[in-house]
Amino acid sequence: MSLYRDEGIVLRTHKLGEADRIVTVLTRRTGKIRGVAKGVRRTMSRFGGRLEPFTHVDLQLHTGRTLDVITQAETIRPYGEALVADYPRYTAGTAMLETAERLIMAEKEPALRQFLLLVGGLRTLGSGEHEARLVLDAYFLRSLAVAGYAPALEACARCKATSVRAFAIVAGGVVCGSCRPPGAAVPAGETLALMAALLKGDWTAADASEGRHRNECSGLVAAYLQWHLEHGIRSLRHVEREYVERELAT
Repeated sequence: MSLYRDEGIVLRTHKLGEADRIVTVLTRRTGKIRGVAKGVRRTMSRFGGRLEPFTHVDLQLHTGRTLDVITQAETIRPYGEALVADYPRYTAGTAMLETAERLIMAEKEPALRQFLLLVGGLRTLGSGEHEARLVLDAYFLRSLAVAGYAPALEACARCKATSVRAFAIVAGGVVCGSCRPPGAAVPAGETLALMAALLKGDWTAADASEGRHRNECSGLVAAYLQWHLEHGIRSLRHVEREYVERELAT
């Protein structure tokens, strides 16, 4: 069995047998891997606490027949510590992890840009410098762009006209009046500008946006993401509920 080492972000874990756990990790060099951590659910486990979601870890594994086996784990940075005490940031972070796992379908195919994007997203989310949903929407848009699904935001996705009037998920972004399909959304211009700012990383413009435009942006981005994934992001239900409850409270 070959031995190898890599660093990565723990995306998800689930139980295996009485004491083991299967750990899904997005790594820097190898891509998405699933490894067995033997005995980590026992109270005397040497590294069980290092293999929790959000943790940036350095791993040593050996290749198995179906699942690789994790033999060593050292914490590089526990991003979860900054998130667990803040519900909006925790739910946003959970949605990031789930999205990374969904976007990267194949195991052991290098996905360095997605890895770096996730690390940067978790770092920014934990810093508290920007509102959690802005960070989440920026991560969604950029991860889609890396995967080849960046929405058109400045010119019609179909004919490239610069006079756009609507946003159509099935068309790939903004569309002009002539290309607008039935059911296309008609967001405010400020909402489209916010989406463009998040995609480009223009945090000055994003932080200055109004709440109603942030709400509209989040709805469009979530719908666009899930349409391309052909699968719902379960974690988004908690993100959306938190913001609805906040709006009702105010």
